[in-house]
Amino acid sequence: MNSSMISKIEKSKRYEREPDRIKFQALAVTFTGENDVHQVSLQDGAWHCNCGYFPHTGICSHVMALQGLLGAMLTPDARYGPPPAALPAMDDTAQSFAAGVG
Repeated sequence: MNSSMISKIEKSKRYEREPDRIKFQALAVTFTGENDVHQVSLQDGAWHCNCGYFPHTGICSHVMALQGLLGAMLTPDARYGPPPAALPAMDDTAQSFAAGVG
C-alpha cells in the first residue's frame, strides 16, 4: 500500500470520529417498525413518514429515532424540527386513565 493511500485511510478514520463535519441534505430510508415497514425521508430539513401518527403531529417515533441516531450529522432544523403540532384534547376516559383513576 502506498503512502498516499495510508494517508487517506488515516484521514477517513479521523473523519469518522468527527461526525459534525457531515450534514445530511436529503435522506430516504426504510424503517422496520414493530407493526409495519415505513418510508421515512428528509428533504430540505423537513421530515416525512408514512406511518399513521406522523401526519397528525409532524413527528413520530421513527423520525425521533433517526434524529437521535444521526444527531450531529443533521442540520439544526432537521435535528430538532419545528415544535410538534398540538395533540388533540383527551376525552374524560383518557384523562382519568392518565391521572391513574379507573
